[in-house]
Amino acid sequence: MQIQQLNIQLVETINEWDPFGLGAGNYETEIADIVQDVHDIHDQSQLGRKIQAIFEFSFEQLLPLEDCKRIAAKLLDIKDAGSCMI
Repeated sequence: MQIQQLNIQLVETINEWDPFGLGAGNYETEIADIVQDVHDIHDQSQLGRKIQAIFEFSFEQLLPLEDCKRIAAKLLDIKDAGSCMI
């Protein structure tokens, strides 16, 4: 899978998650930060904490860490599946 296709899947997954119920398209800044982190971080717990911090900074509300770890796992699975394709 090409990086662009991977990034599109990551963006769609985060938009579908919609942690604050604002609707898709309302997390552009956060999504950009998270997509970059998905490429740099390979550990679900570490990525989950990073996602939590990104949303806390933007919305001044703390998301449950377990929710952030679940989405981190999905994002890492997408990344891993993309790297296995020829």
